[in-house]
Amino acid sequence: MNSSQNIDTIFHKQLQNNSPVSLKVRMEYLIKIERWINGHKHKIKEAHHKDLRKPESEIELAEIWFVLSEIKIAKKNLKKWMKPKRVGKSTLALSTARSWIHYEPRGMVLIIAPWNFPFNLTIGPLVSALAAGNRIIIKPSELTPNVSAIMDLMIKDIFEPEQVALFQGDQKISETLLRYPFHHVFFTGSPTIGKIVMQAASKHLASITLELGGKTPTIIDQTAKMEMTTNKLVWGKCINLGQSCISPDYILVHDSKKSQLIDQLSNKLNSIYGKSFDEKNDSPDLARIVNEHHFDRLDRLLISAIDEGATIAQGGERDREKLFIEPTILDSITLDMNIMKEEIFGPLLPIISYNDLEECIEIINAKTKPLALYMFSQSNKNIQYVIENTSSGGMVINEVKSHFLNLHLPFGGVNASGFGRSHGHNGFLTFSNERSMQKNGSYSMVGLTFPPYNDWTKRMIRFVTRYL
Repeated sequence: MNSSQNIDTIFHKQLQNNSPVSLKVRMEYLIKIERWINGHKHKIKEAHHKDLRKPESEIELAEIWFVLSEIKIAKKNLKKWMKPKRVGKSTLALSTARSWIHYEPRGMVLIIAPWNFPFNLTIGPLVSALAAGNRIIIKPSELTPNVSAIMDLMIKDIFEPEQVALFQGDQKISETLLRYPFHHVFFTGSPTIGKIVMQAASKHLASITLELGGKTPTIIDQTAKMEMTTNKLVWGKCINLGQSCISPDYILVHDSKKSQLIDQLSNKLNSIYGKSFDEKNDSPDLARIVNEHHFDRLDRLLISAIDEGATIAQGGERDREKLFIEPTILDSITLDMNIMKEEIFGPLLPIISYNDLEECIEIINAKTKPLALYMFSQSNKNIQYVIENTSSGGMVINEVKSHFLNLHLPFGGVNASGFGRSHGHNGFLTFSNERSMQKNGSYSMVGLTFPPYNDWTKRMIRFVTRYL
């Protein structure tokens, strides 16, 4: 049976499997995933190292721990989440009615996952979709085949294909899947592919969640605590070698802090990963670029920046054979450079100085709304000014990326950086239909407004609309 035939068979099996999934069964699914992960941590880490040479600590934190946290919060709250929610009455005319929200599954769900955090960004949405009672088909990235294989093994160990199925393969598999009338599509990836997914979903009027990216800015004002700022920026930029949709993409630093920032960033990079390029290249704490295509894209971006007048303040060396690019700080950046026009998604960090905070607002607002915005400041006035004059999926003050780890916060973008929310209760809601329910009593004041519209009825309508 070829892939297309297999997809067709599984899709229709899931379509026919439309019996409600009880709280007990949903909990059992979550527990089985939790146990499987805890029993296969070594294999999960090994797969990530083969695909991206990720440091073990990054895998433990950003891949395994995060998914286990999603499961933990779902297990703790699922009964409450599933419980119908009573709502109030908006008018006395409905005084005899009872109203509530009933949470039902979307139905058939397609999850298309990316390669940069392949386990996290595949199994995390799966947990939310299962908690909401859906049937799910998963398409992981072909760029991380070892992680895709370990996830495939997990799915086959735990689920029958009519409940959850996973299909490996290239973009042709994704294209085939997108032809089917799923009820909801959850996509994580680039804005370019997000548009294609959205167009495909629109043909079936499927609801959709897009977690995309964009150029995430970081503002450092004159009041920032520089040692703390430097430590957090190095971690935030270097995790997964910058291949993250919420990695700091460019820095807007007050002119009075620019030299200090560059010096401290350079010293911190050297102290953690080694002073020489060879030491950094051999560092067990730095991941690798996912493949040659993405290496060459970053290489071209760096070369074009230099050709356009940028200077390398730190780093800049590359090793294509080992798919390694040294964490690189770029100075003398202008806004018309290519590196300021597209998401970097790698270990290149442009630095731009400013004198007035209004300049930062103009730069940020001239671009599409980012998935995240970071600011380092001790000035509440400056912080509030940025909050009120910008828009982003999320904003973190005196930290980077940590909002992703807070499962009580809705995670997602706005406009070009995506729409829809995930994590915790918000993930459950994303994969649920909030069904409006109302049960009326035998008598309703609304009935006083029914036709024929004689003088008495008209007086009642005026009374109802004025007082009730």
